[in-house]
Amino acid sequence: MTNSQLTPGIVPGRLGAEDYARNFSDIAPRYDAHEARVAADRCYFCHDAPCMTACPTSIDIPLFIRQIATGTPEAAAKTIFSQNILGGMCARVCPTETLCEEVCVREVAEGKPVEIGRLQRYATDTLMETGSHPFARAASTGKRVAVVGAGPAGLAAAHRLAMKGHDVVVYDPRPKAGGLNEYGIASYKSPGGFAQAEVDWLLKIGGITVQNGMALGAGLTLDGLKADHDAVVLAIGLAGVNALRAEGEGLENVLSAVDFIAGLRQEPEKAKLAIGRDVVVIGGGMTAVDAAVQSKLLGAENVTIVYRRGPEKMSASDHEQEHATSVGVRILHNAAPVRVIGNGAAREVEFAYTEDGPGGLKLKDETFRLRADQVMKAIGQTLDGAPEGLAIEGGKIAVTGAGRTSVQGVWAAGDCALGGEDLTVTAVAEGRDAAEDIHASLMG
Repeated sequence: MTNSQLTPGIVPGRLGAEDYARNFSDIAPRYDAHEARVAADRCYFCHDAPCMTACPTSIDIPLFIRQIATGTPEAAAKTIFSQNILGGMCARVCPTETLCEEVCVREVAEGKPVEIGRLQRYATDTLMETGSHPFARAASTGKRVAVVGAGPAGLAAAHRLAMKGHDVVVYDPRPKAGGLNEYGIASYKSPGGFAQAEVDWLLKIGGITVQNGMALGAGLTLDGLKADHDAVVLAIGLAGVNALRAEGEGLENVLSAVDFIAGLRQEPEKAKLAIGRDVVVIGGGMTAVDAAVQSKLLGAENVTIVYRRGPEKMSASDHEQEHATSVGVRILHNAAPVRVIGNGAAREVEFAYTEDGPGGLKLKDETFRLRADQVMKAIGQTLDGAPEGLAIEGGKIAVTGAGRTSVQGVWAAGDCALGGEDLTVTAVAEGRDAAEDIHASLMG
């Protein structure tokens, strides 16, 4: 059987050039200077600001907004970057509606928060576009630190360590640095190559070398890294993909949503990307929403997210769910896949209705089927490739304090570490804090 016979509904070029350009343009263009001043003037500049407490990186939000209001966005950017060196990307992808903006006094009183995320983008973009870097390295300490993983946690750790005067080598298996910022978020949230521009800007601090094509088990060992460096940071993310545990999972066109998004991110000409007519995405988080929305934007006719529990337990925010439905994605709850049906390639998915009770999730006898020429798994990722000898807890690297693992001289940060949330901003905070702890340890 030929590939064309296996995939009759999966074709590129479903839309016209103007449709692709519109669908994958910037979803929330940044403010101009006047818009930013007007938005900043809505801030009450609270003394005990709840927005600052809600930010995982503890950015001084009232201060940076006041700096915008007084016409000094570059100063505002430095305030942001001092706590979150990836503040430019976080301004684009942070679920501010469930963090800083959710607790904004304006939101509580009026139902309309200060648009903190867009103000943060205005400030950070303004400074980054000058080409200057707001921080300088301290005098060299003579210490070398290895960072394994060039995602948000690894880059944040590397920058803070370099700023303290340490020499840092970042190892990453992929051809580009950036991790999920480069490979894992919806294209319309970060168009125009921003992820790589941000990496290039971050590296201007100096003292950081990036070596691509290297990972634990593929050119690197933990013992070797420890021998050659004074400290090691593991920021390896979660590279494994959970299984559906459903019959027919091995059929063609049952794919990882993470891989789908990564491929889409790396293809500048969206018309070249093949997409099915009927796409089913299984999962309830941001990855599921991003995969489903982008399937629709590529021209899929019917896109359905199916989640095994109720809407209140979806980890994707209400804002993201509403965005998905606004572009035509259907979301079904309380159903779990039991079988993928097809002759060589997926044609349908059979689901059982579920009941979520005190004893856990139970499948009901009643089932239904959805047509699907592409099935995307977005049901979470697992730790893959952690070195032997590290304590593992809850499927992640066990850590205490600011990322200290069970192995002396080794820290872990980001999604691979116990307690981390699946958020860029949280990964940045963990990488930064691990770096501070490493610096204190190395300098006595």
